[in-house]
Amino acid sequence: MKALVLEAYNRLRYMDVPDPVPGPSEVLVRVAACGICGSDVHGVDGSTGRRRPPVIMGHEAASTVAAVGDDVSDWHTGDRVTFDSTIWCGRCDFCRQGRVNLCEDRRVLGVSCEEYRCDGAMAEYVVVPQRILYRLPEGLSFEAAAMVEPLSVAVHAVKRIRPHLGETAVVVGAGVIGLLAVQALRAAGCPRVLAVDLDASRLRMAERLGAEVGLNAGEDGVQERIREWSDGGVDVAVEAVGLSPTVNLAVSVVRKGGALALVGNVAPQVDWPLQAVVTRELSVYGSCASAGEYPACLDLLADGAVNAEPLISEMVPLSQGAEAFERLRRSEPGLIKVMLAP
Repeated sequence: MKALVLEAYNRLRYMDVPDPVPGPSEVLVRVAACGICGSDVHGVDGSTGRRRPPVIMGHEAASTVAAVGDDVSDWHTGDRVTFDSTIWCGRCDFCRQGRVNLCEDRRVLGVSCEEYRCDGAMAEYVVVPQRILYRLPEGLSFEAAAMVEPLSVAVHAVKRIRPHLGETAVVVGAGVIGLLAVQALRAAGCPRVLAVDLDASRLRMAERLGAEVGLNAGEDGVQERIREWSDGGVDVAVEAVGLSPTVNLAVSVVRKGGALALVGNVAPQVDWPLQAVVTRELSVYGSCASAGEYPACLDLLADGAVNAEPLISEMVPLSQGAEAFERLRRSEPGLIKVMLAP
């Protein structure tokens, strides 16, 4: 089969690789669409340590079942499916609690690190365990379905802060996760959501997708404008960048007793406004991947409560994947999510 392989850091090659073969409880799927995640882009140069060559990246995908293992009975050739990015064991304490994102033997498709290597979906075919498969709602396109993975990340972050009906919210960072978090917050009952970013086009997109206001973080007085907009401070915040300035901004605009979800992690460490968190008794939640939100997210996409289509900038052949990565690395204006079609 053909695949886009990270042969060495900063070198992607479209090439022939052996066809994967499903084990007894596994399913072989033919990939129809696979999104390029920001973590994939950052992984190409080795800066994350999570894409050690050689590896086939890709964990945001939708597909059709091509073949099934001998012990698989619930899936059949031709079924339209997507799959979790996380491969969980189902045996550890966290899995038994339903917290599969914290699985003691967790692996992520398309990731190659010190602990494991797991090829992903930037290929014609990929093998996945049957337990992480989800059936696509009728009428949902493969491209939209491939957005369920980043949507599940946003929804999981929103679930962590448990917003109440009518609360105000801010999303810091209007990348893919942030733009989906805007919609997830609206779907969770927050009628007023504000988005903050440095990119004017992303802010316009946030407003198109439900944000009441989009503020440029590079302008003066952003904190004061958010506090004024929210009558003293927002009830909940989602930080979707992961840098010291953005984390500090999110903390500074949450009201006393409010809640903050940290989902961005561009930097491994940030300066932490400890006194503000303690004295204002903020609830701060780390948020990693997702844990069972796929069915709800597929419903949100199918029902139109979340609109992923405007975030899909282009659908390009897998053979042109290396060029697409480079365009994303350069932050080409207008590009948000690029989908690869094997």
